[in-house]
Amino acid sequence: MHIGLIGAGMMGHGMAVNLLKHGHALSVIAHRNRAPVDDLVARGASEARDLAAIASADVILLCVTTSKVVAETIAGLKPHLRPGQIILDSGTSTPDATRRLASDLKSLGVAYADIPLTGGPEQAQQGILGVLCGADDQTFARIQPLLGSFATTIKHFGPPGSGHTAKLVSNYLVTGMVALVAEAFGAARKAQIDWKDLYEVMLNGSGNSGVLRKMVEPALKGDFDGYRFALGNANKDIGYYAELAAKLGCSSHLTDSVAEIFATAVETGHGGRNVSHLLDPAIDDVT
Repeated sequence: MHIGLIGAGMMGHGMAVNLLKHGHALSVIAHRNRAPVDDLVARGASEARDLAAIASADVILLCVTTSKVVAETIAGLKPHLRPGQIILDSGTSTPDATRRLASDLKSLGVAYADIPLTGGPEQAQQGILGVLCGADDQTFARIQPLLGSFATTIKHFGPPGSGHTAKLVSNYLVTGMVALVAEAFGAARKAQIDWKDLYEVMLNGSGNSGVLRKMVEPALKGDFDGYRFALGNANKDIGYYAELAAKLGCSSHLTDSVAEIFATAVETGHGGRNVSHLLDPAIDDVT
């Protein structure tokens, strides 16, 4: 199958490597960082000069950051699309935007599925991501083998938009845990509680989690990039969740508090840092 990739960043590059390993033809469009594109070309991918060239693929895989960028990208692709193609959005977008795009593309005979991911760049490289899929049954059956190229846990939640709904709920839990770890260890520092001792005890208790380990263990060595998830993207995701919660009638003070932490991080110029920088005393003003 011929795959066209738009967005060869940390996640897209790892997924693409595994698509090539599984024998798929791959075209990739230029990225702001040349290194991943050059690496993929060296592994056998072809570089597409523009969206029209990418649109020759059977499946177009989007690895971009926001609903707005997804919509703009699809608008650029539309004049070149043909019936029978599939477009996959692997980013975190709003369910409403996803449903609108799916409906619009269906009129062109193009299938659309949301396939947001769990796991990070390391899991993408290893081909062990999780996929939360929103697609009609026929489209899911067509793409499931393809998703298996880079994912080991693949769940179909329902029609388009369902995957993004599930992803927002999942990311709300993660961002909430990030905020809790940052606040707890910030309080420990101010109370002069040794982080290493506290962390080691926590590993034996119910507070043990992937978030705790990703954030704290590297921070004990002065590395605040252990959890490779940008504060700006976390802020975007919690904003999308807050919109969803409001529509579902389940907004809460907790949602508002978590959202405020990430909004403050962005407003104070830290959006490009990873979320584990919330542990960094240098940006103590955020939490």
